[in-house]
Amino acid sequence: MSNASASPASPVANRGAITACVILAVIMQALDTTIANVALPYIQGSVSASADQINWVLTSYIVAAAIMTPPSGFLAAKFGRKRVLLVAIAGFVAASVLCGLAQSLNQIVAFRLLQGLFGASLVPLSQGILLDIYTVEERGSAMALFGVSVMVGPVLGPVIGGWLTDNISWRWVFYINVPIGALAFAGIVVFVSETKRDVLAKLDWFGFGMMSLFIASLQLFLDRGEQLDWFSSGEIMLEAIICAAAFYLLLVHTLTAEKSFVNPKLFLDQNFSISMVFIFVIGITYLASLALMTPYLQTLMGYPVITAGIVMGPRGLGTMLCMFIVGRLVGKVDTRALLALGLGLTAWAMYDMTGWTPDVSQWTIVSVGFIQGAGLGFLFVPLTTIAFSTLPPHMRGDGTGLYNLSRNIGSAVGISIVSALIVENTQSNHESIAAYVTPFNHAFNAVAAQGLSPVTAAGRASLNEVITLQATIIAYMDDFKLLMLMSLAVIPLVLLLRKPKAAPAVDHSAVME
Repeated sequence: MSNASASPASPVANRGAITACVILAVIMQALDTTIANVALPYIQGSVSASADQINWVLTSYIVAAAIMTPPSGFLAAKFGRKRVLLVAIAGFVAASVLCGLAQSLNQIVAFRLLQGLFGASLVPLSQGILLDIYTVEERGSAMALFGVSVMVGPVLGPVIGGWLTDNISWRWVFYINVPIGALAFAGIVVFVSETKRDVLAKLDWFGFGMMSLFIASLQLFLDRGEQLDWFSSGEIMLEAIICAAAFYLLLVHTLTAEKSFVNPKLFLDQNFSISMVFIFVIGITYLASLALMTPYLQTLMGYPVITAGIVMGPRGLGTMLCMFIVGRLVGKVDTRALLALGLGLTAWAMYDMTGWTPDVSQWTIVSVGFIQGAGLGFLFVPLTTIAFSTLPPHMRGDGTGLYNLSRNIGSAVGISIVSALIVENTQSNHESIAAYVTPFNHAFNAVAAQGLSPVTAAGRASLNEVITLQATIIAYMDDFKLLMLMSLAVIPLVLLLRKPKAAPAVDHSAVME
């Protein structure tokens, strides 16, 4: 959570240099959210992972970041913001190097966890520094710059990741953090001043521990479930029990402790509670769709990695463009209308994707991706505005941490669910299609005459390949349909949001922590 000062900032020397350094740290962290996506098929081959296992590379990073984002404010208060930020940058760069050196799936997942643990505090602490060095009047412009730097990651990540993977190696999507991190580290050492330490600061370790255990066990349950046949596995049963127990203990502790890790009073605010549901669904639809697009483009459509990165880039451009537009509309147009429009655009894009086949044109991929990104741009700022519009100012610090935790959990859960469904539905669809491969099917007999005869070994292999391809295409359609239905399902919740009486002074960058 941000450690911003509450009073107007005094003039700070080297403000431009400080801004550049913290923005570099933010870009480095933001890049790693998407830069590995296009390299996943290459990483999968290098570490001999299955289609559902390789997504652990994405989810492990998101889960670790989700767990460590809420206590970042405590760490900064206890040990000093500059010190914590330097440790975070150094640890993030070291973990990036280890990811590049990884030789197995277990290694790269473990090192991505480290990346997420160290990288979680980079965005909120950098945001806190910017809020401190700019005056109240200048903070709007500073946060706009901050927001753009956060969104540069989704735009440049697939393009840079594709170029590095195609021209050098997938390992360089992690090594690229070394020069960026070194510049940010050196600049912060030289230009940033240390904050006052609060040696008496305390953290609700029990609440934090239960929350971490709940998130970790939930993610393991979702990631391993398909592979181990769900509740027929003792491991999955154990993870489900631990997840349920940790959630129960966290809930009881939250409601009974004098000062719990999660402030239960936050959920008494109707706008905040509904916004938590919205941001959870947004987390699912955005990053889960990105995780689906990478194998779709490279495996089903045969796109080179650099081409896949380029055609996915406009999605981020749509988000950035609409964030600028929406920034001018908030306060003039009902935020609930903007939210409904954003969800509608997202659902429209997903609806179009339910009809995709490997023959879809590049222009369609680019335009639909831009529309989906535009939908996200119409959601971020209005949702942040209305989420905190009726929340008391002294509760906004806890609120932003919980709000972003919900987004991160949604992203990790979404990736796990769609990945598991791809595997399960492909098998189910393959079985359904294969049932029509009989000598009594006259339509099939005509196809069998074209080299797909089940009589010969070569014919059976070709036939199985065709059926698997068709089954996989339908599985992707089903996933896109699920994401479309989720976007449509939350639109009615817009009606439950209360319109603020006056335009509040809200930190629009809270969504980016």
